[in-house]
Amino acid sequence: MELKGKTILITGGAAGIGLEATKQFLANGAKVIITGRNQGKLDAAKKLYPALSAINSDVANADDAQSLFNKIKEIGGIDILYNNAGVMGGAKNLGIVNDKHFETAKYEMDINYLGVIRLNNLFMDMLKSRKESAIINTSSVLSYVPFNLSPTYSASKVAMRFYTEVLRDHLNIIKSTVKVFELLPPVVATEMTENLEAKGISPEKLVNALIVGIKKDRFTIRVGDTKLVYFIHRFFPKLAYGLVNTAKSASQLRS
Repeated sequence: MELKGKTILITGGAAGIGLEATKQFLANGAKVIITGRNQGKLDAAKKLYPALSAINSDVANADDAQSLFNKIKEIGGIDILYNNAGVMGGAKNLGIVNDKHFETAKYEMDINYLGVIRLNNLFMDMLKSRKESAIINTSSVLSYVPFNLSPTYSASKVAMRFYTEVLRDHLNIIKSTVKVFELLPPVVATEMTENLEAKGISPEKLVNALIVGIKKDRFTIRVGDTKLVYFIHRFFPKLAYGLVNTAKSASQLRS
């Protein structure tokens, strides 16, 4: 897929992986629109990369999503929708009676999974109208093996992986030209993962692999340790689980 001249919307684009993606897509000649909930981070990203457009929007909020669609339609639309926004909660929603823990789990699902479906549905006709267009959904290595400190995050990524595969198949059946890419990162060194024991790869390395995959029309893009975990899990699922979940993680879960 050609990136030069394309307009891409990146959710959660003001920090971490999204900000690195902004940098690299701009460098490849794309026009970039980012969204996020934190206006301060959006302003900082705009200052860093003046060529981008920034819109304050929460993917978990239906009204925000509709407003985002309307604004983007007014400025000419997009060719690529990159569903990058994500949040990771803890393990406190494992049978502990506390309504706040349930709401945390619900918010994870709203952003990591249901919000993606909402945006895809809103933008689908726009994407179908383009000569070459794409959706990029972000699942995770945890869509193969769950992380015992983040059960809902893991579950949301399993849902995302299955949904992405079926969406791609459906669009193929109806002979749509919209391409569906799935990015499966390992642990990435961002603010979201800074308290984890595992050392993550850099956002730069991850996004570079994403862009290479897009240019080669490789629709399933497994990066770094995700490749290893994927193959081990196929034949030795218990070993794969042990690699993802260290003894220290298990002790933290019990405490």
